[in-house]
Amino acid sequence: MKLPSDLRRSWINAEDALSISRQCELLGISKGSLYYQPIGESPYNLELMEQIDRQYLETPFYGSRRMCAHLSRQGYKVNRKRVQRLMRLMGIETVYPGPNLSKRNQEHKIYPYLLRDITVDRVNFVWSTDITYIPVQGGFIYLMAIMDWYSRYVLNWELSNTQDSTFCTQVLEEALENHRPEIFNTDQGCQFTSKKFLTSLQNAGVKISMDGKGRALDNVFVERLWRSVKYEEVYLRSYSNVREAKQSLSNYFTFYNTTRLHQMLGYKTPKEIYHENLKS
Repeated sequence: MKLPSDLRRSWINAEDALSISRQCELLGISKGSLYYQPIGESPYNLELMEQIDRQYLETPFYGSRRMCAHLSRQGYKVNRKRVQRLMRLMGIETVYPGPNLSKRNQEHKIYPYLLRDITVDRVNFVWSTDITYIPVQGGFIYLMAIMDWYSRYVLNWELSNTQDSTFCTQVLEEALENHRPEIFNTDQGCQFTSKKFLTSLQNAGVKISMDGKGRALDNVFVERLWRSVKYEEVYLRSYSNVREAKQSLSNYFTFYNTTRLHQMLGYKTPKEIYHENLKS
């Protein structure tokens, strides 16, 4: 039986003869997720990041130039170079109205987008995932979530101070323990195009779909999830540490799945829709 990630982390012993890296490998967790230390930035940069994050949710088509202009109009002294760096750090990518010709990592295989003009009419037909930034006192961490498109049910989520493929693969494999989708959709981030992540999907017999480069709205339901998480939870609180963030987000995702009514679901909850359709 696979132990919960929190329990596995509690077994890590710094005084053990095995290295921390080896212990993490044997227990199936990433070293980055073990330590859970927020990534540090100056207070001013953290304030800029929150402003960028809020504006991106409203105008995902803003590139670094327009984002810089927006911040300047709000009274922040900032140049484009800093805005570019912070957007990269946060994993924010501009949504382009047409094809983006920017280069990608040629070593990673990119799969076509399979969801255009497809009707998603059942649970476990399409799952998707993404990563977003979460501010914590003194820095920030990353949140990854996996969602069923039809029911909007959040199947699994986790926090980490890294975006590495080991962390992402762990979140994926935990979700695959109970059910498997026919299609799994991601963006073209290096963690999702890594051999480790793709192999887990291939071994499960799942078809792989990837957003067009610079087209975040190909993954529209996860983008809507982030908007809900940020405006209904994150922006209403100020997490003093990672433990507090994890507990508060755990409460929110329970609320999101089991209590929050969705208009597009006929005012039912994601859990109701997901489990009703599992039985049919």
